[in-house]
Amino acid sequence: MKRLIFQTTLELFSVKPMGRKKALIAILALATVGAIWLYSTNSTATRGEGLLSRLAFWQEQAGEEGVTVYGHIEIRTARLAFREQGRIREISVDEGDRVKKGQLLGQLDETRLLLQLRGAEAESAAQAQAVKELESGLRPQEIAMARAKVVAGKAQIHRVKLLTKRLRGIVKEGGGSKQQLDDAIAELAVSRALTELARQAYDLAKEGPRTEKILQARNIYKGKRAQVDFINQQLRDSQLRAPRAGIIQSRIAEPGEMAAMNVPALILSLTDEKWVRAYLPEPELGFVNLGMAASVFSDSFPDRPFPGKVGFISPQAEFTPKNVQTTDLRTQLVYEVRIRLDDSRDQLRLGMPVTVKIDRQ
Repeated sequence: MKRLIFQTTLELFSVKPMGRKKALIAILALATVGAIWLYSTNSTATRGEGLLSRLAFWQEQAGEEGVTVYGHIEIRTARLAFREQGRIREISVDEGDRVKKGQLLGQLDETRLLLQLRGAEAESAAQAQAVKELESGLRPQEIAMARAKVVAGKAQIHRVKLLTKRLRGIVKEGGGSKQQLDDAIAELAVSRALTELARQAYDLAKEGPRTEKILQARNIYKGKRAQVDFINQQLRDSQLRAPRAGIIQSRIAEPGEMAAMNVPALILSLTDEKWVRAYLPEPELGFVNLGMAASVFSDSFPDRPFPGKVGFISPQAEFTPKNVQTTDLRTQLVYEVRIRLDDSRDQLRLGMPVTVKIDRQ
């Protein structure tokens, strides 16, 4: 290429001015082609050397000592909200406080709910007494009174029968009035009807209330109890409790504010489960499997490795995020991996950069 440019230059000075202009254009074109050729040759060589050097680097890193990746500590958070609407009476924790599972964190004003609960409990108690009364039936004294009415009715019938019989004889002999006999006959009919009613009432008293009546009363009582249970559940929902152990990260709501359902009042960092988000270069993918043991090192605790295990390997490749601390990795295709940690002393913090060494199997 260089020789061709030189020969063309010599010929330029041996031609006429008009042809010399055309030759100059040809030289410029040849120079451009030559520059492109030289750049492409050097670039290809450089890329080849870079690829070989990176492969050698990953092979060295994935040696007998294992695979080294870089990442940062991740901690899950829970956005805690009241399940009921109402005015916040108390928020008992502040940012940075450590809380235990089930600990009371906040309380809504429950005045109205307590009043509703008192009314519902009174109605439930009254219905419970009604059910008990039906199930027990009438008292022995009440049954005896019903029986006494039947006996009294029979005695009345017997008395009116004798009176009617005597009046018949008197009227037949012409000594009495027909009206008196008719009144006695009517009184006998009334006495028989009243006695029959008393007998039926006595039978009902002995049998007790109907089964359907008792079932109806029981169902009403269940409805009253359900209302009591519902209000009690509302009272429990007016309390905000920690679902798990952790640290209060943010206090969003304050006493006196109106709480809305599903609107967070606190943000809780769940410190009982920590993990590392790191990125594994594609050449090292074959050296790492789920469940492999790993050691996590932090600049804050350089002499103390934190044990962990590989808990997740992404099935999809991606370009390394910019927050990875090694510049050599930022232009590579990588796979996200997550290392589950054992941090019983709770020393690692969210976002802390760490180095992960995964043991080869």
